[in-house]
Amino acid sequence: MTQDMTASAPLSSMTGFARKEGGVDGLSWVWEARSVNGKSLDLRLRTPAGFERLESIARVELAKRFRRGNVTLNLSLGRSETAPALRINREVLDQLVALARELNGETAPIRVDTLLGIRGVVETGDTASAELNSAVEAEAAAAIAPLLDDLQAARLEEGGRLRDVLAAQIDHIAGLVGDARASAAAQPDALKARLKAQLDLLLEARPPLPEDRLAQELALLVGRCDVREELDRLDAHIGQARGLLAAGSGVGRRLDFLCQEFNREANTLCSKAADVALTRIGLDLKAVIEQFREQIQNIE
Repeated sequence: MTQDMTASAPLSSMTGFARKEGGVDGLSWVWEARSVNGKSLDLRLRTPAGFERLESIARVELAKRFRRGNVTLNLSLGRSETAPALRINREVLDQLVALARELNGETAPIRVDTLLGIRGVVETGDTASAELNSAVEAEAAAAIAPLLDDLQAARLEEGGRLRDVLAAQIDHIAGLVGDARASAAAQPDALKARLKAQLDLLLEARPPLPEDRLAQELALLVGRCDVREELDRLDAHIGQARGLLAAGSGVGRRLDFLCQEFNREANTLCSKAADVALTRIGLDLKAVIEQFREQIQNIE
């Protein structure tokens, strides 16, 4: 029976994207955050030169929200279309004018083209002052937490979709286990008949088998024919999987381990299957388990 997931804790994917942007005095900035699967939590930060201080802020905020995933944060800067192509550094220009008058006298002509050709007087539109860089850095730093909040929301939204997919796959697994249990090969009467036929073959062996060898062979036949133990374990794994989905956040590693257990029991079921029907069910079960495994690689 399908477990009700309506009251379950949120399930988080490791896949998501978020974007924030802003600007100060014609200098715009854009944050982009991307997250993909990862065995642990890993941050890759790309910022313009001079903005390295943002890395420590980003790492602190990242650890508050996530446990796993490869997260890339990229900060880019640009000029708005209305920004001037050139800017005069008035402070440097005034100092040069004062120095020229001091050296040449008040009445001596001062060539403007000479002053403008001095490095530092004219700044291009791509060169921001220290004050402007500082203002942009402050805005970008303040945007990191909201950016990661949006990334977290995107991962949770994707996690909600994955929960529906995983719940349906678990139901499919449960249905196949039920089919296997109902199979004639798994019923006591069918098992007894098959064991009796195989035992008769052993008893007819020439020369006759010693009693201790006969007991060993009989024990092996029982173990090879009876799949009820595997089916019971599969039922237990199904209950665990539904419980983990209901638990929500941080269950990716445990689901991955549980998937290995699912696969182990399915392999044993196939190896013990003695008829076409049960073999077909076992192969279908392995296919669904593989699909389940692929999906849980996205779960945090």
